[in-house]
Amino acid sequence: MLDHRLGEEHDLLRETVREFANDVVAPVIGDYYERHAFPYPIIREMGKMGLFGLPFPEEYGGMGGDYLALGIALEELARVDSSVAITLEAGVSLGAMPIHKFGTEEQKRTWLPRLCGGEILGAFGLTEPDGGSDAGATRTTARLDEAAGEWVINGSKCFITNSGTDITGFVTVTAVTGTDADGRRQISTIIVPSGTPGFTVAPGYSKVGWNASDTHELAFDDCRVPQANLLGELGRGYAQFLNILDEGRIAIAALATGLAQGCVDESVRYAGERKAFGKPIGANQAIAFKLADMELRAHTARLAWRHAASKLVHGEPFKHEAALAKLYTSEAAVDNAREATQIHGGYGFMNEYPVARFWRDSKILEIGEGTSEVQRMLIARGLGVGG
Repeated sequence: MLDHRLGEEHDLLRETVREFANDVVAPVIGDYYERHAFPYPIIREMGKMGLFGLPFPEEYGGMGGDYLALGIALEELARVDSSVAITLEAGVSLGAMPIHKFGTEEQKRTWLPRLCGGEILGAFGLTEPDGGSDAGATRTTARLDEAAGEWVINGSKCFITNSGTDITGFVTVTAVTGTDADGRRQISTIIVPSGTPGFTVAPGYSKVGWNASDTHELAFDDCRVPQANLLGELGRGYAQFLNILDEGRIAIAALATGLAQGCVDESVRYAGERKAFGKPIGANQAIAFKLADMELRAHTARLAWRHAASKLVHGEPFKHEAALAKLYTSEAAVDNAREATQIHGGYGFMNEYPVARFWRDSKILEIGEGTSEVQRMLIARGLGVGG
């Protein structure tokens, strides 16, 4: 029988992160967001709290926690702001997790302690201008110069989170490294440290949302890194990426749940304060029913991501549940953001109100780390239908 009640440690973490989000993040994040500025002081404090090391072993500087702990932290942060939450999610799930799961002991010792402490951020370079959901269509190449003992990388990546901050330590990129015996392209993953000659970070994007997070296009022009920078097995890069994404979908689902709940919190508060025709608008059944539906979505979203996380933590197959959670929670976040904006009326269209950020931030949740269409495809396959 599944029990989604939190243990003492997880509950203490939830309270601690919620207090941090309310007292430290909420008062200042709107200014960072409007300036499209990365919130270095906030990220620094999150590092000191150990949030970037939550699911990693203590021997590498981590907190010795699990993926449920990470999800709890992400949900509480996203109740206030998604830019901060996605910085943590990408830093852990896409930056540090590949090193932890597939790195050599030397790679772990080199990178994980600084990643866990929030001193540096790692990024994962997968998406390319001509390859979004079709991640297997990678065009970036990495040729091994055996005489020099170096990989020579050429190509480009786009929409890469945490890739151009002042504290970005490296980007792990997927690249074609050869051809298998059956003629299929061999895709591997390679660590490229920031500042490597031939590795160029383009100016940040002008985005609809997540404006206080860091996102860039990357270019590699005869970029050379040591042969030892291969991450995991040669030719297993695509399989490794799929493994990372399955876990990452749970993290995104937790983040989406936080946004959905944040919409409820702000709307309930506003509905109790805003008066029309002599009474709070929350006294009107039309508004009350909207709030009830929003709470239902947030509650169900929480059950979905915690169910998937529980299976992951207990070593059970979780791919199907992760897709279910990612699909439901992302769509719940979009629906709640739309309704929250409607409840706030004209004020919901003003950036000074948190729900305006929530509305702008929600849509990407149906796209990033696997679109809603991809999730439906995965769920259908799990049912044995859909080809």
